[in-house]
Amino acid sequence: MYKEAMRPAWVEISLDNLEHNVKQIIEKVGSAEKITGVIKADAYGHGAVKITEVLRKCGIKTFATATLAEAVKLRECGAREEIIVLGLIPNMYADIVAEYGLTVVCCDSENARAFSDAAEAMQKRAAAQQPVPNCLSAQDAFSGARPISALIAVDTGMGRIGYLADDPDTAIADIKKMLALPNFRITGLFSHMSTADEADKTFSREQERKYNAFYNALKNAGIAIPLRTLANSASVTELPSVNFDLVRPGIILYGCYPSGEVDRSLIDLRPVMSVRANIVHLKDVPEGFSVSYGRSFIAKRPSKIATIELGYSDGYPRPYSKHAKVIVNGKLAPIAGNICMDQCMIDVTDVPGVKLGDEVIIMGSDGTLTISADDIAAATGTINYEILCAFGQRLPKVYL
Repeated sequence: MYKEAMRPAWVEISLDNLEHNVKQIIEKVGSAEKITGVIKADAYGHGAVKITEVLRKCGIKTFATATLAEAVKLRECGAREEIIVLGLIPNMYADIVAEYGLTVVCCDSENARAFSDAAEAMQKRAAAQQPVPNCLSAQDAFSGARPISALIAVDTGMGRIGYLADDPDTAIADIKKMLALPNFRITGLFSHMSTADEADKTFSREQERKYNAFYNALKNAGIAIPLRTLANSASVTELPSVNFDLVRPGIILYGCYPSGEVDRSLIDLRPVMSVRANIVHLKDVPEGFSVSYGRSFIAKRPSKIATIELGYSDGYPRPYSKHAKVIVNGKLAPIAGNICMDQCMIDVTDVPGVKLGDEVIIMGSDGTLTISADDIAAATGTINYEILCAFGQRLPKVYL
């Protein structure tokens, strides 16, 4: 129990395991400089600011967020490295991009023009020695006379954002408009794999082919692309031919495998997050006693019921109720009834010596017993990514 958490439920983040995972990725790609640390969704629920500090110590010099707000938060917390915003940023936010010196993903010349204009406005302000809003300090402005850096997005099969890979002529015409902009600099070519985590790599190979063909079309048109980035977590180990100049690992940083179809022998990952709580209430109940909403648990014998202060608002999925087990004092114990919003109950009848304050492992390991994000995801029809993100939203974090 951690008093500073101000509640008897928390997530534990193992920084040693995080460093181990980073070292494993470095072994696969050759250097830390090739890694873009994906820290979107608050570093998949692990806490982006702290995770960034550790990745920086490991030699990673580029980070990626999903949203502008996530990138701004990192800047305001002191991050000086390149930050790529992977989502498209509407024109109305171009001034914020310029103020914070962020790298954007772009696939529209009018969007690029907005960024160029915003950078020019910042340059004029700097030349006039006017204060730059939102900069960390006058000496540490990321904007000043700096053009906006951008990765050109090409859609090779994800169907999400980017120029169509099969129509390079249209893309080239639009990209050439970007090249004419005075404060907009193309630094790379970006795309995203949609099935790299599947055993069948046929479509992934097709995405690779389309990416390379598009890149070569740009090159033949005289458009220089300094770096290429296509690889996600699964690609790092399963498709090394697409690792190129930058890889973008996400879930593998945090010790989870992208799916059940990847070859886990290719990389040794250690889970970074565990979820724990303390028993706050214990009572003995008679046979026939009902527990939780809808009387979803009926005691079939005299039973001992424990309560913990953690529920579905903390990321513990309510549909997991019928399958859920936790670890108490080295033994598995089932959840009793439906998981509530802020609490849940456990049938600890078969756990010897259980008492108030005992630690309950909701996700994590104790000796040979393990409950993983994969286990919870499989039982609730989702993926381990969602489980990590959900647990990390509300529960306090303890870094070890």
